[in-house]
Amino acid sequence: MTEQTEISRTVVGKVVSNKMDKTIVVLVERKIKHPLYGKYIRRSSKMHAHDDKNICKVGDLVKIAGSRPLSKTKHWVLVEVLEQAEKDSLQ
Repeated sequence: MTEQTEISRTVVGKVVSNKMDKTIVVLVERKIKHPLYGKYIRRSSKMHAHDDKNICKVGDLVKIAGSRPLSKTKHWVLVEVLEQAEKDSLQ
């Protein structure tokens, strides 16, 4: 038998909220092409991700990966913090 490793989907987004305990809200933006006019449109999704050590702050650029359902709305886990937010840009 061969072992199959399951590759989970990873996305990059910006943290918009860290008020919950061990949970962050990540805003993920993507560009899609309009089917008729061909113009690129920005679409966004807010995803709840598990941050076990509460290390993320608002404005951080993070990578999250899909996982099993951890709660009603939380199906993602934090993989790594790619870029930390500057303290001046928070306000």
